[in-house]
Amino acid sequence: MNKSKYIATLFLLTLFIFSCQEKSKEKNPVEVQYAGALRTIMFGNIQPVISLDTLSEKKYLYALGAVDNLKGEIQIFNSKPINSFVVDSSLQFRDAYNLKASLLVYAEVEEWVTFPIRNIKTKKDLEELIYELAGSNGINTDMPFPFLLEGSIASLDWHVINWKDGDTIHNHKKHKESGLNGTLQNQEVQIIGFYSTKHKAIFTHHTTNMHMHFKTDDNAFAGHIDDLLFNNNITLKLPKQ
Repeated sequence: MNKSKYIATLFLLTLFIFSCQEKSKEKNPVEVQYAGALRTIMFGNIQPVISLDTLSEKKYLYALGAVDNLKGEIQIFNSKPINSFVVDSSLQFRDAYNLKASLLVYAEVEEWVTFPIRNIKTKKDLEELIYELAGSNGINTDMPFPFLLEGSIASLDWHVINWKDGDTIHNHKKHKESGLNGTLQNQEVQIIGFYSTKHKAIFTHHTTNMHMHFKTDDNAFAGHIDDLLFNNNITLKLPKQ
């Protein structure tokens, strides 16, 4: 290779590396924020890290998380909370911000873009689809971002945590079984989720890039999603860029 070709190749390579670095620094218009971390909870620290009332004035707020001391699940859709608890072996709800959280992930999204979902069945299918659609619609997939699902699901495995006081041994199985859990079928739901390839053991579990909570349209159930199966009657929403 002669000197001029070498210099041109080096220049193009430098330009490519620089452009990749700049892309990784790009922020999405919607900023995802969080307090607490799953790894901290798994080590036994379940004390509150944030008060929900500090967010009560935010418009277009979407959030999910765990109530402090793992005594319930937090779901906020468009600034309207529907937080779920286990009381006397039954579900109860609180539509207020006067709570504290051991873990919270949240963002303000004023506008969403809707995509019909076709030909996916599993949660893993969803994870791959979200990544593809986000990347092709201007979302920087190196940064965390929220998403919504709305419509009818084939089935949904859920739980609402109610951690036993004094129990210091944490694992995912015990978290699912400590309160109430079950499976819904052919229900109309709204799902708030957060996607990130960089936050495993922080606000996503180590086996997935997603963390999702839900509520049914009739507000009879709300909580954490453990698994999902889809039919073709649901839509995905991503933040408008």
